[in-house]
Amino acid sequence: MKKFIGYEKGVNFGGWLSQCSEYTDEHYKTFIVESDFEKVAAWGVDHVRVPVDWQVFQREDGTFIESGFSYVDNAILWAKENKLNLILDLHKTLGYSFDAGEEKNNFFANEKLHAHFYALWEEFSKRYVKYEDMMAFELLNEVTSPSYSDAWNKISAKAIETIRKHSKTIKILIGGYWNNSIDSLKDLLPPADENIVYNFHCYDPLMFTHQGAIWISGIPADFRLAYPASFKAHNDAARSLGFPDFVSHVEDESKTYGADFFVQKWQAGLKVCQERDVPIYCGEYGVIDRATPEQTLAWYKDINAAFKKCGIGRAAWNYKLMDFGLSDDRMKGVIGELVKYL
Repeated sequence: MKKFIGYEKGVNFGGWLSQCSEYTDEHYKTFIVESDFEKVAAWGVDHVRVPVDWQVFQREDGTFIESGFSYVDNAILWAKENKLNLILDLHKTLGYSFDAGEEKNNFFANEKLHAHFYALWEEFSKRYVKYEDMMAFELLNEVTSPSYSDAWNKISAKAIETIRKHSKTIKILIGGYWNNSIDSLKDLLPPADENIVYNFHCYDPLMFTHQGAIWISGIPADFRLAYPASFKAHNDAARSLGFPDFVSHVEDESKTYGADFFVQKWQAGLKVCQERDVPIYCGEYGVIDRATPEQTLAWYKDINAAFKKCGIGRAAWNYKLMDFGLSDDRMKGVIGELVKYL
């Protein structure tokens, strides 16, 4: 299977130009600065994934906001100075958000919104394909429903054509439905060319990584689950809280989660990538800050072992804050050890 060269070990800069507490120049100028790039480079990563939202760069009428592009310009400069590669990830586009609470999911059936999306990728391409030796494009973060699959295949194909007018070789990342589930890769179109990368996210087992997550309806804010834990402990919690989709299906529920769990769970997606000769990449993985730092470290050790065994490049979610912050004060006791397992 092909490797995604230069993107083996990374970290996300979520919350900077995406999912912002406020979309203002003051926020963009202060949330992430040059020293943050220096810090993650010292962690030993080889790249950063930079999520961005459309409204940083575009108005609803489609006109561009020049100041928004200046922050990507800075990110490229700081990445280059610290010998880091960079993924530009369009996290939200006009009319679509992976966050169901925002109820902005009319994108897939609206051609005017498609045009808005293509125009932004046209502009990104004009400006940034010249950096393709250290930069890749990710078309859209976390398509949610399988019902969008056919439309997404058509839209992503057109977006690739748009980018390819400017570069035949810049790497382009595409993920599938169920929020970039590895199990949805089979329903993506075969890669349009040899410079496509299939992208997935992994937050398994979700009852652990998202314990107490207030944005998931039905999970109590005070719910806690240890790691490592038995499959039974996890599955009993998922069943009791009404999340049958979160149940891990194994023959022996008395066994404990570990690296083998991830390796087995990824096999179907890996097979798709092998058959289509396309690299695979995990753009997000991490543990919510409701878990203890020690248990978070244990989880990172296991998933890291699985990534290495399967040869999967990845970027941890998230560098700071956003409920998953690795550089937050609470992680000081383990971060020196944990960064070995990114």
